[in-house]
Amino acid sequence: MFEKPQVEHSWLEPLLGDWLMETECQMGPGEPTHQSTGETTCRSMEGMWYLLEGRGEEPEGGRWSTLMTLGYDAKKSCYVGTFVGSMMTCLWQYTRGVIKAEKKLILDAEGPRFHGEGMTSYRDSLELIDDAHWILASEILTEEGEWHQIMTSHYRRKT
Repeated sequence: MFEKPQVEHSWLEPLLGDWLMETECQMGPGEPTHQSTGETTCRSMEGMWYLLEGRGEEPEGGRWSTLMTLGYDAKKSCYVGTFVGSMMTCLWQYTRGVIKAEKKLILDAEGPRFHGEGMTSYRDSLELIDDAHWILASEILTEEGEWHQIMTSHYRRKT
């Protein structure tokens, strides 16, 4: 039962460490843009799972915290994970994660529509810029069938 990390797990290693984060979020066309700053720490569970624990404060006041898990499922041949945040009640489950152009991990998820009833598709991407910078971006599939970017976070390594 004790599985070993695969070569695919090593793609996540550059995320290890302590990061300063700047986020810009806009939940839809015409909606106000929200900005936030925080810190994230990424640690590994023996190279099998990567845990990214974030925390910060909104400019308007109020603290927030997040936890993202990422790993590679060898049986499904894809990256998987979860995301929870203190600002929402949804447990996000990442499925069918694939690497694009060796620098970007694309993760699919399903979650509630922010405007209206029901569920819709989301897509989060982690892009490795260099050893000291990576970007997390989130997109929502609109009712028109187009992807709309709702959030971009820049992570810069703490020195």
